[in-house]
Parts: sequence; structure tokens; C-alpha cells
Amino acid sequence: MTATSPCYVITGAAGFLGSTLAYRLNQFGRDNLILVDAPGKDSRWRNLVPLRYSDYYDRKDFLEALLAGKLDHLNIKAIFHLGACSSTTEADVVFLLKNNFEYTKLLAQWCAKKKDPVRFIYASSAATYGDGSLGYNDDHSMIPNLRPLNAYGYSKQLFDLWALRHGAFEYSAGLKYFNVYGPNEYHKGDMKSMVAKAHAQIRETGSVQLFKSHRPDYQDGEQKRDFLHVMDAVDMTLFFLNPKVDGGIYNVGTGTSRTWIDMMKAVFFAMGREPRIDFIPMPEVLQGKYQYFTEAEISKIKKAGYRKAIQTLEEGVSAYIPYLEMGEQIFGWN
Repeated sequence: MTATSPCYVITGAAGFLGSTLAYRLNQFGRDNLILVDAPGKDSRWRNLVPLRYSDYYDRKDFLEALLAGKLDHLNIKAIFHLGACSSTTEADVVFLLKNNFEYTKLLAQWCAKKKDPVRFIYASSAATYGDGSLGYNDDHSMIPNLRPLNAYGYSKQLFDLWALRHGAFEYSAGLKYFNVYGPNEYHKGDMKSMVAKAHAQIRETGSVQLFKSHRPDYQDGEQKRDFLHVMDAVDMTLFFLNPKVDGGIYNVGTGTSRTWIDMMKAVFFAMGREPRIDFIPMPEVLQGKYQYFTEAEISKIKKAGYRKAIQTLEEGVSAYIPYLEMGEQIFGWN
């Protein structure tokens, strides 16, 4: 990579969304990438194997090098900040604020200080919408009113508020991802999508478990989510590389909510099996923090010019199940 060659940074690059983004950029002929992560002892490193990139940094080493000016010789055009603790059950608030808020703020400030501000595209979260009682509108006027239900959502909300107050959306795009599923998530444990979990349950027992509803206005399995295939999430993310697209907060979803039963039927169909669903009690720890309905309002990103067709739940699940059936769940793995 030469000093003048456009360079793109991806944090969380060994993770689900980050590795898929890098894979997609490789498909477009872009391999001048700096990948940043801290995989630890899990198997996320496998997501890096098929990728082409220029350099790799540990997340701490990268921030130190960036702030010290050691990467100023690179022609960094954009930072995709997708690295964060994404566990909705993480209870260590100090850790979340350092990892999800402070780190993000330092990157944004670096982008702003450049002569020509570097495009900063970061992962916010649909978890910032809380129980959904205020809707899922990505208008900036709504940001201060939102009340997340967990510490993870609050850590994301805190940076959205900071960006709003400090004019960061002049060069930044904060993307509120809804329920993303697809290859490269195998390492996420309990945070894997229900597509992956259901596939494993069905292979083992022939049936799948869903939480019972604890609200009279929702029948068991009729709780709704906006389910989005990871490749659609990535394509919507890359849309913000276009300098003509305004910065700001944007929802990233299909714009159509579907029930958990819909998802399970799609999984059973893609596996060639008849649906068998068992309903189990929802853990008490989740009962007051559970979202019964999410649906991305995506008119803003469409108005900004995003035109690509988004896969339906059935299309996305049918595309994902073959990866799970083969045992290899990584884009580009061979």
C-alpha cells in the first residue's frame, strides 16, 4: 500500500459485521484495508483468513498509533468503527463506557481534526430505542428522548448524544442496526442470531424453543423483529462511503417487522423439515428489558439515495442455511 493509496480502517474486523464488510470490500477490488480487533481466545480469527488486507492492529495499539500520528502517512479515507462490546446482558457499565463510548469518541475526534475530515461510519444500535414506545424514527430530534433498556444500549446512546451536541454528524454516520443474521457470526455464543441457534436446535432435537409472551397483546411467538441479512447490512453501510450522502443517524433494517414464528418457519422450510416449536418461560432477568416489537423506519436512508433491493426474511434465511448445513459459516472460506 502506497502513501497515496486510499485506505480504509475497519475496527471489529474479526467480528460478524466487520469481517463481512472487509469481505465485501475485497469483492469490489479493495484490499488496502487496515483491520483492527482484539479476538482474544475465541475463534474469530478464522474470519480473517479469507480476507486481503494491508495491515492488522490490536485495538489498543491502533488507537495509540493513530493518536500519536504514526499513521498520518496513510491516506485514510474512512474509518468503519464496528468494534464494541455488543452483549445486551453485559453488566459492567464502566467497561461499556470505556469500550463503547470513550474509544468511539477518540476516533471521531481524530477524524474531525484532519484538514479534510475523515468519514467516520460507526455502529450505533437499535437497542437505543428501548421498549419502542417512542417508535423507531431516526430523526435527530428523537435522540435525546430515547430511553435504552440496558447498559449496552445506553453506551451507544451516549455517543449518539455526544455526536449530536458536537456537530460530529457533519462527517459521521451512525448506523442503528436491527436484527442482523448470516455467515461469520458462529463465534458469538449466546449473541448469535436465532437463525443459527434454531438450526442447531433443530439438528439436535428436531424442534426449536421460543420464549413465551408476558404481554396480553402479543401471543406466544408473535413478538416481532426487523430481521436483516448481514450482506444487506454491509451494503447499506458501504452506501455511506459516498461523500455526497449526508452524515447523521440512520436506521439499517428491512423496514418490515416479522414474527419469531415467521423466522422459525423460514428456517424449517430451508432445512426441508416440518415446523415444531416449543414455547418456554422467559427468564426473569429479561422480562422487563425485552423488546416485543422492532421495525426500522428506513425512509431516511431511502431518501438519501439507497436503492438496492433488500432480501426478505425467507430469501435471507434460505441463503444462510446452506452455510450452516456445510459446517463452514464464513464468507469466502474454502
